[in-house]
Amino acid sequence: MKLYSQNWALAALLGIALLAPAAAQLQTTTVTIHADRPGAVINKNVYGQFSEHLGTGIYEGIYVGENSPIPNTHGFRNDVVAALKELKVPIVRWPGGCFADYYHWRDGIGPKDKRPVRINGWGSVPDSNSFGTHEFFDFIDLIGADAYVNANIGSGTPQEAAEWLEYMTGDQDTALVKERRVNGHEKPWKVSIYAIGNETWGCGGNMRAEHYADIYNQYATFMRTPPGAHPELLASGEGANGPDRTDFTETLMKNARAHMDAISFHYYTILGPKWESKDAATGFTEAGWINTLSETLKIDGFIKKRDALMSAIEAKAHTKNPAAPQKKIGFYIDEWGTWYKPEPGTNPGFLVQQNTLRDAIVASANFNIFHKYADRVRMTSIAQTVNVLQAMVITDGPKMLLTPTYHVFHMYKPFQDATSLPVGIKTGTYTYGKWTVPQVSASAAKAKDGSIVIGLANLDPNKSAQVSAVVTGLRAAHVKGEILTANVMDTHNTFDKPEAVHPVAFDGAKIVGNRLTLSLPPKSVVVLIAQ
Repeated sequence: MKLYSQNWALAALLGIALLAPAAAQLQTTTVTIHADRPGAVINKNVYGQFSEHLGTGIYEGIYVGENSPIPNTHGFRNDVVAALKELKVPIVRWPGGCFADYYHWRDGIGPKDKRPVRINGWGSVPDSNSFGTHEFFDFIDLIGADAYVNANIGSGTPQEAAEWLEYMTGDQDTALVKERRVNGHEKPWKVSIYAIGNETWGCGGNMRAEHYADIYNQYATFMRTPPGAHPELLASGEGANGPDRTDFTETLMKNARAHMDAISFHYYTILGPKWESKDAATGFTEAGWINTLSETLKIDGFIKKRDALMSAIEAKAHTKNPAAPQKKIGFYIDEWGTWYKPEPGTNPGFLVQQNTLRDAIVASANFNIFHKYADRVRMTSIAQTVNVLQAMVITDGPKMLLTPTYHVFHMYKPFQDATSLPVGIKTGTYTYGKWTVPQVSASAAKAKDGSIVIGLANLDPNKSAQVSAVVTGLRAAHVKGEILTANVMDTHNTFDKPEAVHPVAFDGAKIVGNRLTLSLPPKSVVVLIAQ
């Protein structure tokens, strides 16, 4: 399935209209990329997805059932599967989210006609449980992704969580393994990440940090698998309870006695500071544009603060026991993205929103931040994959479209498992009203084939930026790239115009030796590959 058709006439028009701005508009940005000082590998899981039983994110969006007139394979939409496979989705988080803490895995196994129907708190609608454990693994197998499973500790028990893990990963003739085989799957599945709770400060139990640390230790103690099959165990950190708070991170770092590989963090981009302060997804003003970008950039400080805290605790622990191997606990941002007002006329609990060029800039800016902390941020999952919040794909019955955010994920594919490179940047600012943000966001990495990958975003919707970059330790002869932009801030794809926003080839970059120059159009994302 060809997902990327290039409209070369449009590309030419964009080249004329956007790549040749008046000199008076240009602001100079200087970038230094240290190819001779490689950093940590950017784990491919930084480009993960989150699929929750919420609205039409699973049912209708991914799973339509085998009897649906929509083309499908074993009930999974062929168009959505093809789109996600093309994206090289590395890992998918399921079943939630808040849904995870009232999901009981046994409801979703066995014959579908015998599975109990439950009420889903998101939108107060019935959930048939026809998409359960086996269907989830069938889905990720179709798209080539790994599994991140979120256990239920809000209304579940340690026994339930432990038995689910055994059901999925067991390889001996236990009662649970035999039950899995009867249900149609002989061999064990691989679970890459198993989360012990979700938002335990809120919908996952309204717990204090100290109480949750004890609960985590209790649950993690009983999570057992065959040798070599143990997933990373993920603890629940801060989020909408106050991203400035660090009490959960600090308490877990100091009090985790059971095995712990990483701590989660959730951050949604809203207008702030109150949770109710949300913009419309389309039709927004320039104030809405810059306010959103200003809020999304705050995640850099939140990561930096926790990275410093975690590093200090790790260093102190190593000082006390120098013989013990040093371990860097991961900081996994497993819910992030924009959260706007629901689309008019939709169920507010379904979290339906459009996806514009603004969302593409948000995605690029976040990736450029995540890459800076590649040694700590080794997994993220955007909310969510299909039809919910900042989605990759939007469906309506048999129709499907790719969003601007999808295209940014596609453009950034070369960063998966590439080696991060330190980037120094001096850029002008973009100011509107009371907000000021850096004009240009950037990151760079060295791919396995030796090429240098550079991600750039111009946050200014009005002015181009003249970029001059020096890549130390590299002499390149060729540079190629893609650009995503549009004339209007809220340009978005619709079923009538599904390619209003899509990447086209970018030939505006020139490289001589180790110096790269380009004019970065307003409100654009550009990814370059230098060889």
